[in-house]
Amino acid sequence: MSKIPSLIQERLDKIGELRRKGYSLYGSRFKDRTLAKVLHDQFTPDQTVKAAGRLVAKRGHGKAMFADLRDESEKIQLYVKLDLAGQELFDLFGSLDIGDFIGVEGRLFKSKMGEITIEVHKFQLLTKTLRPLPEKWHGLKDVEVRYRQRYLDLIANEEVRKVFHTRPQIIAEVRRVLIEKGFLEVETPMMQPIPGGARAEPFKTHHNALDIDLYLRVAPELYLKRLLIGGFEKVFELNRNFRNEGISARHNPEFTMIEIYEAYADYTDMMDLTEEIFTRAAGKIHGKLQIEYAGQTLDLTRPWKRIRFYDELNKKSGLDWYEGDIRKLAKQAKLEIDPALPEVDILNEAFGHFVEQGLFQPTFVLDYPTVTTPLAKRHEQNEKLVYRFELFMGGMELANAFSELNDPVEQRARMESQRLEENGKVLDEDFLTAMEYGMPPAGGLGIGIDRMVMLLTNQQSIRDVIFFPHMRPQEQEQVE
Repeated sequence: MSKIPSLIQERLDKIGELRRKGYSLYGSRFKDRTLAKVLHDQFTPDQTVKAAGRLVAKRGHGKAMFADLRDESEKIQLYVKLDLAGQELFDLFGSLDIGDFIGVEGRLFKSKMGEITIEVHKFQLLTKTLRPLPEKWHGLKDVEVRYRQRYLDLIANEEVRKVFHTRPQIIAEVRRVLIEKGFLEVETPMMQPIPGGARAEPFKTHHNALDIDLYLRVAPELYLKRLLIGGFEKVFELNRNFRNEGISARHNPEFTMIEIYEAYADYTDMMDLTEEIFTRAAGKIHGKLQIEYAGQTLDLTRPWKRIRFYDELNKKSGLDWYEGDIRKLAKQAKLEIDPALPEVDILNEAFGHFVEQGLFQPTFVLDYPTVTTPLAKRHEQNEKLVYRFELFMGGMELANAFSELNDPVEQRARMESQRLEENGKVLDEDFLTAMEYGMPPAGGLGIGIDRMVMLLTNQQSIRDVIFFPHMRPQEQEQVE
């Protein structure tokens, strides 16, 4: 049997003693409390108030004690005096540990230092903590601990809590823009018999009742297009996607996107919509369109810069990727890539190497090679290009959009070509059949929500905007 760490044993002994004295250590409800922020913002002297939260600091002064109580909104000071609380409750308060949850009732006043304070007349122990907070928890910096034990990160770091309060505000504003414009929010399957809508490695699972293999979706695109075919003209889905690929500061295997489709629109309409979504969200969070990211100022003032894929790649690399042999050019450019990679991946690597990192201010990159995008409509005057854009900002991609391909014969031919290139990829025959019933011309747009939150909260890692990022398992360390 493993030895119980000494600090936890001390807590266990204290819990046993308090129980022998008849105290309830794990209370239930605590009604009619007011958040600390409201008490600060709407301060009324001598008002009787109730508050509840975690004890985060405690200071003794003979027959009086000060303490800090934190709830989700803010921190507020407590003042506990022996002659007001009585000996029993005063002693119980003195025995509390940092981290315990309590509920208090008392008079609101300002201390001599001008700090809004609750003079505690009654209090209730709501949760006795067993495990002490880590040393120096007030400024928890260890990245491994912060991500593996996010609850400690949230306890310790106010800025982290602020980011995760901001994230839903951003999402709510994105929704608001779309709903105002008449878009319908929908839901499509997260488990799919054929993974489609993006070139990505899927996660595989098995459905026991149907006895079939299914895949966690890499994108909802093909199902949302089925809705366009069915007569819904403006739809969006805020969705979780899963891609069994690398993990980095900008990639997590499970991530959040919003995908949007509008019938009778094209990629120029999607550019306008993208600008509106980002500027509305920035205005909501910052109240302005000039925001700080990675030590620089981003200016989101519309309209945003627009450049063309081949023009920019050729200019930055000094090579002609439009006319030249892709594999030879990659070798000439000294790109460290697997020579067996498909041309589409080589082009993407080249663009990332020569262009992407330099795109800090909002920039739409237009008119991608047809080989990169089997679901986008070809240019009318140039079959080597498709009507597609990607949005770059802060040196990273944030959105992807097409004028959607709606020719069923060409769609089948493109998917057949992709199937051969990817060594036996299964065709989604149901989607191709649906296309043959007719899909209206449409614009489609996908925005990476996690990266959007990174940008608008000035975070340089996707792990800092996801509550529980994926990490390699590790045995939990014991607190000594």
